[in-house]
Amino acid sequence: MATKATTGEKYDGFTAEERDAMKERAKELKSSARGGSRATKAKADPEAEVLAKIAEMPEEDRLLAEGVHALVKAAAPELAPKTWYGMPAYARNGKIVCFFQPSGKFKARYSTLGFNDPANLDDGDMWPTAFAVTALTPETEARITDLVRRAAS
Repeated sequence: MATKATTGEKYDGFTAEERDAMKERAKELKSSARGGSRATKAKADPEAEVLAKIAEMPEEDRLLAEGVHALVKAAAPELAPKTWYGMPAYARNGKIVCFFQPSGKFKARYSTLGFNDPANLDDGDMWPTAFAVTALTPETEARITDLVRRAAS
């Protein structure tokens, strides 16, 4: 497999997409900082921000993200939608339980539905924490619904 080192390309530590994600996260943290003005906090609607991020996605990612958003909201209405590194995410007590990473975010082959530590998906000594999502079929929708319910429990 060719790497930047073997192809002669310069490597500076982070891709442009990774730097953009970090900038988005910094903006998210700044907008939710405790010291922010009440007017700014009152205006902030985390779900509207999630829906706006979804609307910006290319069509293939957008259709998946819209479906995942609807499934998460139906399966675990107690999870709060919010953006996380510029991606749709769903939190419990301020901690991200699951998130949708569109393929276009980091120029990946497929979109993923990921789960963080607060997700209750532990299964023995090893279990997956991210799932490739290429289409929303009845089978994948049922699996997502089950995973999200378990994660939020």
